[in-house]
Amino acid sequence: MNLTQASPPTRTSWQSVMSGRDPSSLGPSVASADTIYAAPYSHQQQIPPTETTNGSGRARRMRASVRSAGESAFAHDSGNSHRAGPGSSVIGTSVGDADEDRDSTTASPTAEPQRKRQKRNKPTLSCFECVGRKTKCDRGRPHCLACIKRQTECKYAHVANVLEETTRTAANERRMTKAPKKKADGTLKPEIPNAADRGFNVNRLKALGSVSTSTGLLSNVPYSSPGSSNVFGIGSEHPFANYWTCEGGLPEVISVLPGKVQSDILLSRYFECVDPVYPMLHRQTFYADYEHFWSLSRAEQDQTDASFVALICVMLALGTQFVTSTSPPERKQTAEFYASASNQALRVSSYLSFASIRSIQAMVLITYFLINDNHASDGWAFGGILMRQAYAMGLHRDPNIVVPDASPFEKQQRRKVWQAVLLQDTFLTVLLSLPPSATHTDVNVDDLIEDNDSIASDDPTDTAYVRGSWTLANLVQETICSPRSLDVPICTTLRHKSKLVADFRAVYRSFPDYFRYWEPQTLAEMAQTNKRLVRQTLFLSSNYFHNLMLVHASESPDVPANIQKTLEAAHDAINTFFILFDLFEAEARVWWVFNHRAFLEALCIGNVLREVAKVPGGEVELNKDGLYIRAKSDILHMIEIMERMSEGEQGSETARTRVHVLKELLL
Repeated sequence: MNLTQASPPTRTSWQSVMSGRDPSSLGPSVASADTIYAAPYSHQQQIPPTETTNGSGRARRMRASVRSAGESAFAHDSGNSHRAGPGSSVIGTSVGDADEDRDSTTASPTAEPQRKRQKRNKPTLSCFECVGRKTKCDRGRPHCLACIKRQTECKYAHVANVLEETTRTAANERRMTKAPKKKADGTLKPEIPNAADRGFNVNRLKALGSVSTSTGLLSNVPYSSPGSSNVFGIGSEHPFANYWTCEGGLPEVISVLPGKVQSDILLSRYFECVDPVYPMLHRQTFYADYEHFWSLSRAEQDQTDASFVALICVMLALGTQFVTSTSPPERKQTAEFYASASNQALRVSSYLSFASIRSIQAMVLITYFLINDNHASDGWAFGGILMRQAYAMGLHRDPNIVVPDASPFEKQQRRKVWQAVLLQDTFLTVLLSLPPSATHTDVNVDDLIEDNDSIASDDPTDTAYVRGSWTLANLVQETICSPRSLDVPICTTLRHKSKLVADFRAVYRSFPDYFRYWEPQTLAEMAQTNKRLVRQTLFLSSNYFHNLMLVHASESPDVPANIQKTLEAAHDAINTFFILFDLFEAEARVWWVFNHRAFLEALCIGNVLREVAKVPGGEVELNKDGLYIRAKSDILHMIEIMERMSEGEQGSETARTRVHVLKELLL
């Protein structure tokens, strides 16, 4: 990023250098001169040159040439005159008559010759629907992903289909986001296309998939270079301790379950802290099955569905993570024991060969448990198995198509489980800057509706939360995940960036009012009566503003980062973590996803402030401008919270590492 400037910058001059204005305010006049979306190929759409607006100047030059050369010479050399005006016709009409008609309709006698418009020769390769809507098209066959999600007809021009067939090879059937181009000497470009990922030495993790991945994983421990068996540098030991014998089977797992009273307490903690954020289970039907399980004799329990036992165990593990009455070491050991029991129950059920709704639900929760337990590597790998199983079950397909005779409740459960898988995959790939997997689906978010006359009915607030998260995930997956996984710019033109920002704002406007008004004082009052809504508001807002920050921070040769909007979005995003820590400190300490997202936002703010300081006079501006003062205050507040989390012998080592990294940014 070149920030060289002759005089000390004011807020206005700095924004001029860094395009601090909102891209949407720039209007079409600042868009790239290249045509972004060409009209679909059609013979009827080809406009003869005789009707172009620059025809008047050419007509005058033609008449002057005709008068100087004489009528006979012109008639003899009609082929040359035809070449002078490509596409025109001299059959049945003289050139002079045609030019007079064109002059009378396109220009006055005193008008200046208009600038010649360059015609685009490149054919349109995107589908007609994406061209018409001006949305990104992955040009997939037979249907692009955008049309699949919109459930619209997907058609391509004939020339696009021909080019697709001629360029496709057996080894590369699927299109993907283009990787960064190489220099003449064969090396990759070193530029990092996002201000959120720049500003820190990440050579120690250069073996990972993307530069932004390396930056994002600076909070991991140990702080040394990871080995090949420890992908993300954390949780190197096996995540599931082996307490089980070869012949124990499901009875051995059931034997370690706590008594019903203790189980009730842990499940209550799960539904209080975890279920609001990931409302995947139908509480009434779960508790009906749960009570039935405890009503069985021990011999009958040993014959129950092993995947349901796995679901109970992982819910106990997550509930244990949020218990505050035990010490951190005891809490961690107990939670990991229940997680191991859940994994053993899945093994007994042969979950790799036989998938069910319950086994998928258990796997989703195990992944979240592993991430909270500082096992991001294992969580990412386990999530890959989960994705394959979800695809194998057909959860990515519209229930009305694959299970048309199922009950409304069953269809609703399939949609809710798929959205849980998709949300987990999308927002984890954002944090780790890795490619998304839940990309092929025709399940429509609009089909997730309330039916008060059915057992499938849920809390309307939960449904609104799920729909909002789902809509946001669809947009993020398409526009952010894939580019960041290859270190390519999120936005390539000003028009593209303006459109993407407008899309994010439209998604935010679609959220119900109670998810969009989250002043600290209002949420503090609401937490006294409706903690579930407060948790959902904070998680949804954090996801939204974090991804909006990434869009504003995106850079390309033609699109600079929007510094003001980046810092504003980062402030809103990290402020949700501050509010969560103030209202639910014990929970904020557990949620690795929320902690890590806030850490990345602090990194982004620090990177931006470093860039500002490089400009002549930037140091003075950092101490004068309210925007920069608030940004620095956000980093200091984050450091303060991380220091509190790292205090004592049982303090978080991850928090200590984050403090070290953030303090280096402020030097």
